[in-house]
Amino acid sequence: MPNYLIFRQKDINNNFINILKIQNSMDLKLRIGVLGAGGVGGYFGGLLAGKYDTSENIEVVLITRPATEKIIREDGLKIITPENQKIIFPVNIFSDPGSVGQLDLLICSVKSYDLEESISLLKNNISNRTIILPLLNGVDAKERIQKIYPDSQILEGCVYIVSQQIQPGVINITGNMHSLHFGSDTVNPEQLANFDTIFKAAGIESHLSKEIQKIIWEKFIFVSTLATLTSYLDLSIGEILENSEFKEILINLLNEIKSVAEAKNIRLSENIVENTITNIQRLPYEATTSMHRDFRKKGKTELSSLTEYISKTGKTVNISTPFYDKILQSLQNLE
Repeated sequence: MPNYLIFRQKDINNNFINILKIQNSMDLKLRIGVLGAGGVGGYFGGLLAGKYDTSENIEVVLITRPATEKIIREDGLKIITPENQKIIFPVNIFSDPGSVGQLDLLICSVKSYDLEESISLLKNNISNRTIILPLLNGVDAKERIQKIYPDSQILEGCVYIVSQQIQPGVINITGNMHSLHFGSDTVNPEQLANFDTIFKAAGIESHLSKEIQKIIWEKFIFVSTLATLTSYLDLSIGEILENSEFKEILINLLNEIKSVAEAKNIRLSENIVENTITNIQRLPYEATTSMHRDFRKKGKTELSSLTEYISKTGKTVNISTPFYDKILQSLQNLE
C-alpha cells in the first residue's frame, strides 16, 4: 500500500464511516461526476470509479465522448503507471448528459479550450447544490464556470501529474507526481473535509489546502512556462535543459510570469523560480507537455490559457513580458 494511504489511515477510516452514516441517514447516494476521461480525468476518475462502483453510498459517473465511452465499456479503462497497470470497468460511463442524472460534485477535467462548451451541456445535471471542482491548466477556470452557473459553488483546484492519453481508454502515467490539490474560502469546511476523505480512500494523493490560490499559481507557473517553451522550440524538456541558451529563455519566462503574479497580489514562495527549475529537472528527459503534443498533431491547443493569458494580463497590470509576447506571436502564426 502506498505510504500516503498508510499515513493518517485511522483518521481517514473514521471520517469515511461518518460520511457513510450521513448518506445512509439521508437515504441518498453522493453522486460524483467526472467530466473528461483523458490524462487527468481518466486517472483520478478511474481511481474513484474503481473504489466506489460497488458502494451503496457513493456513485461515480464518468462523462466522456461517445467513442471513448464505447471503448471503455468494451475494453475497460487502463491506467499504466511506472509501478503497475490496472484495468477498471466503470459501472457508470456516459456520453449522453440525459443519462448522467443530478450531480452533487462535478470534477471538471477537460482541456481549457473545451471548458465552456463541455460544461454547458450538463445544464440539466447541475443544480444550485452542485459543487464544481475544475482541474484545468489555467488560473481562470472558476471565473469562467461561475459565468455559466452563477448559483453553483465553485472550488479551486489543480493537479500535479505527468500523464498522457495514449489512446481513448488508455492512460499512461510517468514520473512520480500524481497529486490533487483543492480548496475554497466559501464552501463549508466539513464538506471539503468529506471530499478529501473520499479522495484519499480511493487512493488519490489528495491535499485540502487553505492556500489554494498560491498552489494553483505556482502550478500554473510550472505548466505555462514549459508548455510555452516546448511548443515554441518543438523540443522535449530534457533537450531544453541541456542547452544553455534555451534554459536562459526558460528563466526569463519564469521571471516574467512571476512578476505578473506578484502584480496581481498572488503570494508565491520566496524562491519560486529556483523551486520551479528544480521540479522541472526531476521530469523524465523525454517528457513534454500536452500543448506541445497538440501543436505537433496540428489540433486545438491551450495557447490562449497558458501563453496568451500572461501576455494580456501583463499589459493589464503594467508588467512587461517581451519573451511571452514574442513566443505568443510565433505560436499564433503556427495555429
